[in-house]
Amino acid sequence: MNKRNCQAFIFLFLGLLTAFGPFVTDMYLPTLPSMTDYFRTTPSMVQLGLTFSMLGLALGQLVFGPMSDKLGRRPPLLYSMVIFVVSTLACILSPNIEAFLLLRFLQGLAGAGGIVIARSIAADVFDGAELAKALAIVGAINGVAPVAAPVIGGLCADRIGWRGIFVILLALGLALWILCAEFSETLNEERRSKEDWTAFFKLFSKVLKRRSFMLYVLQMACAQGILFGNIASSPFLIQQHYGFSALTFSICFAVNSLFIGIGAYITTKFKSMRSCVKVSCLGMLLGSAAAALALYADCSVYVYETVVTLLCFVMGMTFPASTALAMDEVRDLAGTGSAVLGSLGFAVGGLVAPLLGLGNMFVSVSCVFVCSALLSGFFAFMAGRSEKKSRALKAA
Repeated sequence: MNKRNCQAFIFLFLGLLTAFGPFVTDMYLPTLPSMTDYFRTTPSMVQLGLTFSMLGLALGQLVFGPMSDKLGRRPPLLYSMVIFVVSTLACILSPNIEAFLLLRFLQGLAGAGGIVIARSIAADVFDGAELAKALAIVGAINGVAPVAAPVIGGLCADRIGWRGIFVILLALGLALWILCAEFSETLNEERRSKEDWTAFFKLFSKVLKRRSFMLYVLQMACAQGILFGNIASSPFLIQQHYGFSALTFSICFAVNSLFIGIGAYITTKFKSMRSCVKVSCLGMLLGSAAAALALYADCSVYVYETVVTLLCFVMGMTFPASTALAMDEVRDLAGTGSAVLGSLGFAVGGLVAPLLGLGNMFVSVSCVFVCSALLSGFFAFMAGRSEKKSRALKAA
């Protein structure tokens, strides 16, 4: 490890970079109604700000990941922070909703740089059990950040308004910019991609051809299907079906996210990440089946939320374990591998959300949960077979 990058600094830095994305997307959510009045537009137009930032987060990973493999980690991080600071300042001064939406896309694009490069830095600095531990800590932070962001935004919204929220985001961007300036490069010159810029995206081809990597990426993406399914369906189930308030929903959402973080931390107690993935896949299958039965039997909200909380716990275990196993397969192209890993998760989220609106939500949620768990287990099984075959070929 570089002398300037002590372990405490690395953990702090990676944690802030990982939490950056959720704060960019979620912190301003409580101010959406006031923004509708300010821009004199419809709620659906203001909500597009979230869509545009998510689009930026997905596409940005595909840009900054390979760029970090070619240029090193530090330059793309500095570029992304510059884009974030400028776009956030411009958001505060937005003259109309159309300009605001474009700037939100740029914000998401910049936030993606922090997310994708954080995983790459972890793969540069740590390996084996240490890598899993680092990713587990980052995963725990990432589980809490989506809850903390709107809560902090809600506490500040009435006092400082939506522009005040963006001032806080601007300050966060400036703080990260300073940390990026203090950060020492973790990807040595000899380990960087030698591909010409004209062959920039050939890096993706190299990564996609690595069977074990792609199987673990698909396994984790399917597990994220459960996560996005719960996020998209829980407001309707808790508030509309069970008749609870928005505050109660927020508490349920916070508990679920907390248990995802606890599950991520538990990953560090496993000696083998492969064993952790197997346990989590079995737990997700059982938990998804139990959630489907609870919905079918129209159980009370307490029964359903208990099952979903346990499902979130085992789901939280698979994220750092699968990420560690996947990133271990692409150490020479960690940035590109991290980009594929992150973007596919957002793609699954985009696919799952509209499926939940088809027909009876009880049926659609059950199908999404169970099918995602089955596919996650299938890809984990195939990854195990692929690794056994690879070890046998090496032995021969």
